[in-house]
Amino acid sequence: MTYRIQGLDPARFADAEALIAEGAIRMKADSESGYPCRVTLQDAEPGENVLLLNYLHADVQTPFRARHAIFVREGAVAASHYEDVAPPYLEQRPLSLRGFDGAGMILVASTAEPGGADAGIRGLLENGEIDYVDVHHAAWGCFLARAERSGHA
Repeated sequence: MTYRIQGLDPARFADAEALIAEGAIRMKADSESGYPCRVTLQDAEPGENVLLLNYLHADVQTPFRARHAIFVREGAVAASHYEDVAPPYLEQRPLSLRGFDGAGMILVASTAEPGGADAGIRGLLENGEIDYVDVHHAAWGCFLARAERSGHA
């Protein structure tokens, strides 16, 4: 089963002051993990500025439409892309994995311990009815990534 994980478009987050005016919070990363950027798909380095903002990650017309907190490195200019492998920042955390069908309905969910992201994503995608897997931090609930079957938009 092949899948891809794509960072969010940095252009959506380019105007930090406008995002702050809409409720985002500027923070300074104070540890090597704990500030996972949804554009670069990496943890921000200590001392880097990040924006904490609310993001509509499940824009579906079902009861599973969802918004949650995400971090974005301030000034991130390029979205990372991973094909058939989980970004290292996912492998470092306990995760909640939620498998959705094409209509935006959750069909199955599971958790993965640190080191289990790739296996957990693959396990859910073995179900042919699952189109994508939304990955959240198991403890904090923050949206971390979407794993889509390769070839999906």
